[in-house]
Amino acid sequence: MTDLGLSLDLSRDEEDVEPMTANEVLSKLEEAWLNEKFSPVLLEAKTEIVECLLEQIGVMEENIRKAKKGDFKVNVHRMELDRVRFVLNSYLRIRLEKIQSHAAHYINKDSSEDEEHSLFSPAELAFAKEYLSSVEDHLTGLAVQHMPAMLHTLRSNLSGIAPSLDSYVFFKVNKDVDGVLVEEETLETGDEIVDLKKGDQHIMRYLPVQSLVASADISLI
Repeated sequence: MTDLGLSLDLSRDEEDVEPMTANEVLSKLEEAWLNEKFSPVLLEAKTEIVECLLEQIGVMEENIRKAKKGDFKVNVHRMELDRVRFVLNSYLRIRLEKIQSHAAHYINKDSSEDEEHSLFSPAELAFAKEYLSSVEDHLTGLAVQHMPAMLHTLRSNLSGIAPSLDSYVFFKVNKDVDGVLVEEETLETGDEIVDLKKGDQHIMRYLPVQSLVASADISLI
């Protein structure tokens, strides 16, 4: 892929805008894709990365249309374009599946967070709200309207359905992290604390390392 020729703000800090090449942006997306694929919960949306790659896909498609027929490089570019589309589509599809599975939980969680750190992209938030509304309308028409009036509120019940943070995940360590609390103290044992060293790979419950995924100190594999 060629350079994007634009600046990508991955830090959400106006004073820290990081220019990246197309390959670097794609690498960021592939990392986000694997994290999303193996995480039991919905992670923060990588909206800037997705938008940059959508723009780059448009540029590549235009270049392919303008290329001479029979040029060998066209086939190479088409294969690269298909690879980018696959990763991007898979990333977005995984996120939508998670939103559908726990829509009310994520909407309630998202509403309690700072707007700049929303779990959703704008399109995902609109989808989640519409999906949840459709589910509630369907359940109301199917069953709730035939129940006593005190049972006519659905949202409070649906919001309690949350993904499990006790699922086990594989990960590789991107930077040294000392003092990770794996298990809290119990009557039988004390605290279990481990030091993670760069390059190591581990299997562990997701809950203790959740913040390390968000900070990119580890990557799920």
